[in-house]
Amino acid sequence: MTPTNRKKLVVAHSVRPDAPQHEVETNHALARWLAQVLGFKFGGSYDPEHHSGRDLYLLPTQTIVGAAAARKLGVSGPEDLWGGYVEHDFICTKAISHGLRNKNAFAPHGWSPLFCERVRNVVLEGLSVFSLDDARPAAEHLLGSGPIRLKPIHACAGRGQEVIQSLEQFDAILGRPDAKALFTEGVVLEQDLTEVVTHSVGQSFIGDTVLSYCGDQYLTADGHGEQVYGGSNLLVVQGGYDELLELQLPDDVRLAIRQAQVFDRAADEAYPGFYASRRNYDIAQGLDSNGTQRSGVLEQSWRMGGASSAEVAALQSFVNDPQMSAIRVSSVETYIDQALPADAIEVYRGPAHNSEFLLKYVTVKSYDG
Repeated sequence: MTPTNRKKLVVAHSVRPDAPQHEVETNHALARWLAQVLGFKFGGSYDPEHHSGRDLYLLPTQTIVGAAAARKLGVSGPEDLWGGYVEHDFICTKAISHGLRNKNAFAPHGWSPLFCERVRNVVLEGLSVFSLDDARPAAEHLLGSGPIRLKPIHACAGRGQEVIQSLEQFDAILGRPDAKALFTEGVVLEQDLTEVVTHSVGQSFIGDTVLSYCGDQYLTADGHGEQVYGGSNLLVVQGGYDELLELQLPDDVRLAIRQAQVFDRAADEAYPGFYASRRNYDIAQGLDSNGTQRSGVLEQSWRMGGASSAEVAALQSFVNDPQMSAIRVSSVETYIDQALPADAIEVYRGPAHNSEFLLKYVTVKSYDG
């Protein structure tokens, strides 16, 4: 998808000016590592004056939003970055996973009903809300089928989510001082599952290499005891989803891959301005309130994410051994200060946004043991 033989300058780019230190330094470390693997020079952090007119390969911390931002960065297609581009901010959030309550519900500019139609059978039951007036009718509709999960669309790593058991509990949320701002920015209301396994499925297109992977992710407690993203275990192949599906995989993993493929194709179809060279999807599988097994795509990540370090490790493994067909890699995030496991690769060690300490590292194992 993004083949290129040009010698680019790999540049880290922290999109948010108030990004926490661990995000900025992780971005810097991965960009440096990626440059080394690709045989390119590393240009440090993006500087509009220093890097103007240079042939850049960008590693941004967030999806690039809007044509003006892309032009400013010199990004014109997926070959120019490891990440993604969308025309409107909401497209790169959880919001697109679900439709609106009805045709009268408020929709942001650029909203695509076509996307919601295409992914209806591969997501959990849920609704997206962009106004305070639409919030209660949406919650009332969904609570008739069981508990729901409230998810602010710009939150990440599982932060800010709440499980709602009743309409009275939801009304209490509506009575909070920040309720209008919360729902105006955008909220997903989605059926809550128990005994959940979260699968990671995705592809990376880097240089002349296509990587496809499946795996699972898990939670860990941060410094305040909140359950947040703790890492991903991935099985990665060189090639597309067809090559991945040639491996011996459990039925639940195959289902997750198929659902991710539908979601991915829908994004290309419904949002024609969108492109991405990193396409990661989270798929939740668990039990609904009736004890029925459910599976659905939760959200997409068209940017640097928790599993990105594992993907770079896989890329390096394939560069080192081009004949290798598959590799197992794991990214780990822990809030406990500890020594690295044997043969682990440290990505970040230092303070975190919500904790005093965070350690990120990667491990690599052979596919067949």
